[in-house]
Formats: sequence, structure tokens, C-alpha cells
Amino acid sequence: MNAAYVYLAIAICSEVVATVSMKAVKGLSTPIPLLLMIVGYGVAFWMLTLVVRTVPVGIAYAVWAGLGIVMVSVAALFIYGQKLDVPAMLGMGLIVLGVVVIQLFSKTVGH
Repeated sequence: MNAAYVYLAIAICSEVVATVSMKAVKGLSTPIPLLLMIVGYGVAFWMLTLVVRTVPVGIAYAVWAGLGIVMVSVAALFIYGQKLDVPAMLGMGLIVLGVVVIQLFSKTVGH
């Protein structure tokens, strides 16, 4: 596997942890979620800067954003009980389909 995609996976997972932690931040009274948010976003952007050295920015961002949306929604379901309706799930399915199309068929990806 290409190292850039390992970095991208780390970036996505870090961003998901940071975003999910954001809901639990209540100022300085909740230091653990605040720390997870700050470190998570820091790691996410650091890894993304490594990714875009070899992967086109638009492709990297599409994969990062698309998979991040889905993973945050799944995490929010299990952690906070936030459920999605059918149109939301359909829309996210289309986002995932878009990422798959990019990965399988785009010559921009640079397989």
C-alpha cells in the first residue's frame, strides 16, 4: 500500500476523533475532549500535508471529507445516539460511491 494512503487513513481517523470529541467540549471544564480535539485536528492536518505531496489535493480532500462524513456519523450514532434518516443515509451513500468512483476510475489518482 502506498504510504500516502496510510497517512490519509491516519488523517481521517484523527479528524473523526477530533470532530466527535468537539460535542463533548464544554470550555475548559472537560480537558480530555478538548485535548482530543486539539491533538486530533493537529495530527489530521499534519498527515494531510504529507498526503498532498504525492496525491492531488482534490483527490485527497474528496476521500478525506467523504469518508470522514460517514465515519463521524457512525461514531455519533454509537456515542451520542444521533440517528440519521433515510435521505441522510442515501446522501452519504452517494458520497461513498463518489469516493469509490474516484479511486477506481480516475486517472488523476495516479495508480
